[in-house]
Amino acid sequence: MRLTTRTDIAMRALMHCAVNAGQSVRKSDIAKACNTSENHMAQVINQLSRLGVVVTTRGRQGGVKIGMAPEDISLGMVFREMEAGVPFAECMAGDRNTCPLSETCKMRDVLCGALSDFYAHLDSVMLSDLIDDNTPLQKVLLMQ
Repeated sequence: MRLTTRTDIAMRALMHCAVNAGQSVRKSDIAKACNTSENHMAQVINQLSRLGVVVTTRGRQGGVKIGMAPEDISLGMVFREMEAGVPFAECMAGDRNTCPLSETCKMRDVLCGALSDFYAHLDSVMLSDLIDDNTPLQKVLLMQ
């Protein structure tokens, strides 16, 4: 299994914003700290903003802030949003499915069960679980 780069960037951005809660951070600073392009970061922040987990403000004093308490942001919620529209296997691609085995193969049911378990575990992990009592992470991401 491999997550999209977008989901990986989203989690890095959320950790950055959560560590710096209470202050507005520039997307360029988040991109630099998270080792990604500013263009990718802008796309991810836009999607996270629509989900409500970050709040963006335009202008000279603008930037990005965490939009919800870290203990209220489950990884499952974020992963589902970021991975939406990316089928895990071709047989899960709806109209784009061209697999000739789809009608008879039982693998799709197995994969659906595994994904359900995967997301159930992610639902039990909150953003706060990743940042609280994680001094090394805070040292890397904390803005001065």
